[in-house]
Amino acid sequence: MTSLSSFNIKLSLLVVIFISCLVVEYSASDLNQDFGITWGNDRGKILNNGELLTLTLDNTSGSGFESKKEYLFGKIDMQIKLVPGNSAGTVTAYYLSSQGSNHDEIDFEFLGNLSGEPYTVHTNVYTQGKGEREQQFHLWFDPTADFHTYSVLWNPQTIVFSVDNVPIREFKNLEDKGVAFPKSQPMKLYSSLWDADEWATRGGLIKTDWSNAPFSASYRNFNAHTCTNNSNSSCSILAAKLDPVSQERLRWVQQKFMIYNYCTDTKRFPQGFPLECSTT
Repeated sequence: MTSLSSFNIKLSLLVVIFISCLVVEYSASDLNQDFGITWGNDRGKILNNGELLTLTLDNTSGSGFESKKEYLFGKIDMQIKLVPGNSAGTVTAYYLSSQGSNHDEIDFEFLGNLSGEPYTVHTNVYTQGKGEREQQFHLWFDPTADFHTYSVLWNPQTIVFSVDNVPIREFKNLEDKGVAFPKSQPMKLYSSLWDADEWATRGGLIKTDWSNAPFSASYRNFNAHTCTNNSNSSCSILAAKLDPVSQERLRWVQQKFMIYNYCTDTKRFPQGFPLECSTT
């Protein structure tokens, strides 16, 4: 007989899969207006009248782009289709970052793998130049078969990483506990496709197979939901937070799909975990 807990897990999985398959409606945007290719020569391209952006990696160089605007709080959405097939050794980075040695940063990094094995979604948060807050996940779908939406919600209270509107990680503002939080430095959005086979796949055991090159990732349907005045109390983004249903989805994803959490790595922190680990 199927237990109630097993039934609930299966039901939760169906809910998450259903949410992932929903078609998200976006108005067409011209990526030429939002982004510029910053390196890689012609390996980065904006195509189809600004509807599609592609980055390419070969054995000579990768490529990257950055946003033309800076953002201080908002919800940033981008649909991405990752490198298909044997992507071992490659990294597709998608992140917000300010400038300087004391920069703030909010990271998605997608670590490639052998064909048929899951990507590793690597997340991190830097505050005032300090990171080391890694959490890693596998996904419940093939991120190379189609476009999926990767989002960051960032406001003075919280940072939420989401995939197809399903939250996978939250980093709360715990300044009252002595934990720094990024809230004063505007950030640009960046992405790059590059070779990191010294560490990206199984700690560097699996190297990039250049016979599969060029590798390519695709981007479309960018949206930045921001406030024109961050002191405007009527701007809903500034007060946005996870509702109870989203909190339950977050817990489920972390229980089923998290493969690394710095807050449980006793070898890395033998003298005790960072402050935020005891309050989340």
